[in-house]
Parts: sequence; C-alpha cells; structure tokens
Amino acid sequence: MTASDIIAALEPLVPGVVYEAGTSSDESRTPTILLPAEALLATCEALRSGPGLEFVAFSNVTAVDYHPGRDPRFEVVYHLVSPHRRARVRLKVRVGADQSIASVTSVWPGAGWPEREVFDLFGIVFDGHEDLRRLLMPEDWEGHPLRKDYPVQLRKEAKTYMPLQVTAEEFRASMERDRHVRSKPE
Repeated sequence: MTASDIIAALEPLVPGVVYEAGTSSDESRTPTILLPAEALLATCEALRSGPGLEFVAFSNVTAVDYHPGRDPRFEVVYHLVSPHRRARVRLKVRVGADQSIASVTSVWPGAGWPEREVFDLFGIVFDGHEDLRRLLMPEDWEGHPLRKDYPVQLRKEAKTYMPLQVTAEEFRASMERDRHVRSKPE
C-alpha cells in the first residue's frame, strides 16, 4: 500500500481532514502520512478498523524536535502495522511547543509506555493518558533531555575501571576446568 492508497481509503472514513503524503527518508519505503493533530484519534480509529486498512498493531511512537525557533517545533511519529495486509504506515503529527496531542491509548492500549517515554524525553503532553508521568528520568528531574535546547553537561569526571587481572596459572586452571566440563558426555 502506498501513502496515496491509504489516504484514499481514509478520506471517506474521516471526512473533512486534509492528509498529506510525506516522503520516506529511510530505506524501508514505509508510506508516510502527515495529518493535523485534531484528527489523530479519528484517523487512528479508522486505520485500525477501516475496511481494507486493518492497522491493528501499534509498533511505536517517537518524536522529533527540529529546533526551538520552528513552529510547529515537534513532529510526533507513529508507526503502525497491518499484519493481515502485510503493510506498514508512518503517521506524522506536527505539534507546537505549547500544544498537547491526544493519547492513542484508547485505540491501542500498548501506546501507554511509549507515550510516557515521549513525554519524559521531549515534554510533549498526551491528553487523555491515564498515567502520564516520567518513565526514564527521576520525578524531580528538570527539563526534557531530547529537546534541542536542553543544556548539555560538558564538565563531568571521567570514570575509569581497572580490568580484572588474573595470573597465568589462574587462567590455565580456568581453561582446564572449562575443557573438562565441555568434554563430559551428556
């Protein structure tokens, strides 16, 4: 299925929404569709249960922060799979720095943890998420580490560790034990 095929199947299911076929920048040639944030939930429901679509499997959600001066600043990227059709689709939703986006956990419950990860690392708020809190960073952490304007720590003490040292006799004894264990018939 191409992006145009998917858009053609979506237009009667979600009337009034303007979809845009995006370009795939990777080698997978996954069809990419750009859509407005307010149409995300309706589009996801149509993709899941629409005739000829059946994107029943949620694969992942991530985000891209282009830079603080760009409006909209973020793109939230959803990867969906239709195992029956052996097809994939990538949805991209543009979101401003002060905007929120609807949670798709009502359509795909498995999106809960990936949405929490995006919230934690990018600061994008998912409306309707039942447990939107930090996942990877401590609760008292300030900022969101994957934002382009996040301050990078340049002064950090280097940690070095000494490698484990064994004598030649200890090494030979270990090799003999291993050889003996491997040569036992089972």
